[in-house]
Amino acid sequence: MSEQPPLARHPHPYPGKLITVEGIDGSGKSTQLQLLHKWLESKGHRVFFTEWNSSELVKETTKRGKKNKSLTPTTFSLLHATDFASRQYHEILPPLKAGMIVLADRYMYTAFARDVVRGVSPEWIRKLYSFAITPDMAFYFKVPIETAISRLLGGTRGQFKFYEAGMDMNLNPDMTESFRIFQSRILAQYEKVVDEFHLITMDATKDIEAQQNEMRRLVEEALKDYKPRRGTHGRRTVFWRRFDEPKPE
Repeated sequence: MSEQPPLARHPHPYPGKLITVEGIDGSGKSTQLQLLHKWLESKGHRVFFTEWNSSELVKETTKRGKKNKSLTPTTFSLLHATDFASRQYHEILPPLKAGMIVLADRYMYTAFARDVVRGVSPEWIRKLYSFAITPDMAFYFKVPIETAISRLLGGTRGQFKFYEAGMDMNLNPDMTESFRIFQSRILAQYEKVVDEFHLITMDATKDIEAQQNEMRRLVEEALKDYKPRRGTHGRRTVFWRRFDEPKPE
């Protein structure tokens, strides 16, 4: 199959800033984003957080599909894209228009890596997310597969989840080995995504403080000309409420 040129991506026109993080499960990206969130707020910035697969629109459907193990790769992709579209419209755009900093734990790049490994076309998945706005900064926390395994098994959870281990793909009956195969393939796709969309690669094997210091340095440099609007914070609440489903009388 011939390689298709990447979709054109252009900076968004809004006064706020969108910062995203990517990485395989166990990369530590969420920890780093939480620390960045606290730091930005301590600097007086207004910050809004959003995360992958959290829209109320599809949360229950996805949960039922996972429980019944009835999700095909295409269905999985479409559910995640629906979640993403809902959150972009209701959670990402309003605070960006209000001049806030939006932090996203996973973005469209997660789909470009995971969904392709599950068998969907790279061209199809990129076109599916062609409506997505381009982040101002996109970090990729790169970590060796064995480090990720050690962190997940040695943490408070102590086990893998069915889908993060790729058990739906019948790669290996052993969950740890299935995780190793599945996430290694995702790592390979992330390398392509990093090159195509110019993500900022972070060495996720460094200690937490060192990673955070580097992240803060890069973000601070990117925000030096950032001039957030004031007095528009309340509008985003009104914006969101306009699209709430009417309650039955």
